[in-house]
Amino acid sequence: MAMTTAAPTLRQDARTIGLIGLAHGSSHFFHLLLPPLFPFLIAEFGYSYSELGLLVSVFFVVSGVGQALSGFLVDRVGARPVLFAALASFALAGLTAGSASGYLGLVVASVLAGLGNAPFHPVDFTILNKRVSPARLGHGFSVHGISGNLGWATAPLFMAGIATAAGSWRMACLSGGALALVVLAVMVWNRDALDDRQGAWAHAPAKGATGSAHAQEHPMAFLKLPAVWLCFSFFFWSTCSLSAIQSFAAPALQRMYDMPLSLTSMVVTGYMLCSAVGMVIGGFLVGRVVRLEKTISICLMASAALLVLVGLGALPGTVALAVAALAGMGVGIAGPSRDMLIKRAAPPGATGRVYGTVYSGLDLGFSVAAPLFGVLLDRGQTADIFYGSALALVLSVVSAALVGGGVARRQAQAA
Repeated sequence: MAMTTAAPTLRQDARTIGLIGLAHGSSHFFHLLLPPLFPFLIAEFGYSYSELGLLVSVFFVVSGVGQALSGFLVDRVGARPVLFAALASFALAGLTAGSASGYLGLVVASVLAGLGNAPFHPVDFTILNKRVSPARLGHGFSVHGISGNLGWATAPLFMAGIATAAGSWRMACLSGGALALVVLAVMVWNRDALDDRQGAWAHAPAKGATGSAHAQEHPMAFLKLPAVWLCFSFFFWSTCSLSAIQSFAAPALQRMYDMPLSLTSMVVTGYMLCSAVGMVIGGFLVGRVVRLEKTISICLMASAALLVLVGLGALPGTVALAVAALAGMGVGIAGPSRDMLIKRAAPPGATGRVYGTVYSGLDLGFSVAAPLFGVLLDRGQTADIFYGSALALVLSVVSAALVGGGVARRQAQAA
C-alpha cells in the first residue's frame, strides 16, 4: 500500500508560498536590472534603443536556453540548491553591471542575470506542486504571479529612483546586487520550507495509475506532447506583448502624447500593479472554472482592445497612460488560469522539465521582441508598439484555446 503524507497546514502552505513569492519577485526584478536605466546609459554612452534592446535579448536567450536545461537539473538534484545558486548569480550580475566600463561589461551582466533567471520557473513550480496542498495550490499560483508582477513594478522605481537620487546608475546596479544577497539570506534561513524532497505531489497520478509506467518513460518523452509546445507558443506570444510594454511603452507614450518621461515611466509600474490585482481575482476564479482557456481568452482579448485604443492616439495623454496600465488587469486575471492549464497538461513526475520547457517560450519571446520593438521606436513608429503588443496577445489566445481543447478531450476520454 502506498504511504500517505499528512496534508500541510495553512501556516506551512503560507510560509512556502510566501518564500516562493519573494524569490519569484526577485527574478522578475532582475528582468529589469538595466531597462529602467536606458536613458542614463544613452546619456553616458550614446547607445541607441536597438543596441540596448539587444542587451534584453542577451538576457532572455541565456535564460531561455538555461530554463529548458534547468528543468532537468531540478528534477535530478532538487529545486532548493538551484534556487540558492540563481540568487547568487543575480548578486554577481548587479556587481558586474555596476562596474561596467562599456557595452561588453553590460553584456556580461546580462548573461549573469540571465543565468540567474533561468531556473526560477522550474524551481518555483516544483516546490509549489510538491509542498503546497491541492486546496491552496490555485492561490499559490496566484501569489506566484502577483509577486512576479510586483518585482516588475518595483524595479523601475528602485533602479531609476536610486540612479536619480544618487546621480549614478552604477549605484543603482550595486544596490540591486545587494538586494539579491538579502533575499538569498532569507531563503537560506528558511530552507526547511523549501525542501522539495519532502511532501506529496499535489498532482498525484490518476486513480488506478501506477508509478512504474512513469519510471520507465524516457525523460524526453514529454516533448512528444502537443500541449507542451502549444503552451510554449502561448508564452512566446504573450511575452512578446509584455516586452513591448516593459521596455518601450514609456518612451512611446512620451513621443505620442508629449508627456515627460518621468510621468510615462509610471506606465510599467501601473501595468504591473493592475496585473497583480488581476491575479488576486484570477486566483479565486481558477478553482471555479472548468474550461480555463475561456477565462484566458476573454481577459486577453479585452487587454488587446485597450492597447489598440492607446495606439490610436485619440485619448488625452494621462488617460492613455491609465488605459495602457489597465490593460495589465486582463493579463493578470488570466495568469493563474494559465499556470493551472499547464499543470493539467503536464504528465506526473515531469513538472520541472515541462515548466522549464514551456516557460523558455517566455525567454524566447522577450529575446525576439525587444530588438524588434526597439527598431520600431528608433524609426518613430510609436503607435506600432501598442498595436504589436495587442496582436501578440491575440495570437496567444489562439494557443491557449488549442491547449484547453486538448486537455478537455483527454479528460473526457479518461472519464
